[in-house]
Amino acid sequence: MTELPRYEYVKLADAIATDIASGKLPQGAALPGERAMTDLYRVSIGTVRRAVVELRKRGLVATLPAKGTYVIGMPEAAGGASGDSGPND
Repeated sequence: MTELPRYEYVKLADAIATDIASGKLPQGAALPGERAMTDLYRVSIGTVRRAVVELRKRGLVATLPAKGTYVIGMPEAAGGASGDSGPND
């Protein structure tokens, strides 16, 4: 079965999420501004804005008006390895 094409904003959000997961963008780091991201990723400003909305929905970033967008979380690990409920003593 062939995969459906992904929207550009989803590709951008995935790329930024990968940077967050790898530590390239650590928690508390500011994302580049919208115009800087348009140049960096060679996409339209609308694509950047939709990607940031997607990242907010995923719980990875928060936007503070007139301050910027900051990393607040890490992507969930695939495979569901987050079942730890505490020490097993």
